[in-house]
Amino acid sequence: MRAFHYELPPSAIAQTPVEPRDAARLLLALDDGPPGHARVADLPDLLEAGDLLVVNETRVRPARLRLPRPGGGEAEVLVLERAEDGWDALVRPSRKLPPGTILEAGRGLKVPKLIVEVGERLGGGRRRVLLHADAGEEAALDAHGVVPLPPYIHTALADPERYQTVYAKRPGSAAAPTAGLHLTAGVLARCRARGIQLATVDLAVGLDTFRPITAASPEEHVMHSEAYRVPAETLAACEAASRVVAVGTTTVRALEAAAATGELDGRTRLFIHGDYPFRVVDLLLTNFHQPRSTLLLLLDAFVGPRWGELYAVALAEGYRFLSFGDCMLVRRRHR
Repeated sequence: MRAFHYELPPSAIAQTPVEPRDAARLLLALDDGPPGHARVADLPDLLEAGDLLVVNETRVRPARLRLPRPGGGEAEVLVLERAEDGWDALVRPSRKLPPGTILEAGRGLKVPKLIVEVGERLGGGRRRVLLHADAGEEAALDAHGVVPLPPYIHTALADPERYQTVYAKRPGSAAAPTAGLHLTAGVLARCRARGIQLATVDLAVGLDTFRPITAASPEEHVMHSEAYRVPAETLAACEAASRVVAVGTTTVRALEAAAATGELDGRTRLFIHGDYPFRVVDLLLTNFHQPRSTLLLLLDAFVGPRWGELYAVALAEGYRFLSFGDCMLVRRRHR
């Protein structure tokens, strides 16, 4: 895994999003020449009529709850995703919250009440929890929860909507599909005006996205699974497009999972690395990722070892990294 390590200075990690969204810098690797430099606002002019821009329209759930503990102090519950018999969640301090512990939010307040019942340990720091809410679980989470920012962001977000894409719809993710954070309604309208079509997928982004690979080799890594949905019309549009431009690695995983299995709706553990045979995506708009992450390995599979050169240029030129950072537009390598 040494091949996927690089030195990322803390000063390069963006703590706040750039304003406006489309002012983010865009590193270009669309041919074999030296990388170019642009802004996301330039994206419509960088693409061509007949291209298809595919975005992940998932919405980040306000899933981080801070609740008083029965014996004093505070508990934190991060609701991850729905399970057959409750919800999967991260609970802290887990060892002080045995199965059966009841945590309550909204007591005495004129907001939807929420009771969290802490259940069994699932391994990997996860717990099963039950949510009891008179007004419905999602409404209670909206009332009491906050959007969970990645652990490397230490600055409070003034506007929670800045951690949502402008086209986000159904709540389901624990993290944002961050490449899409740069797109605006204006950029998308200009794309359409130039004959660039827009299509959507939905992949629920999990927190494992941010965890570095600890295995000695990619082959030993156990990939997390994520729920996805690719509309039939999106796959048909991909087949008809001159080029498919995926906005973010989560969009790549959804499209490639559907193409590889023929399943348009389900869960995927697809781990894209090495000589993966891409079936759908031609161009990728993506942020700069953490060392040793599955996202970085996906980029390596897409562009080859050239990613190291591109990251070195980005660091030297002062690009901002990770979720609130800048991005790059790259072409899939020819084999």
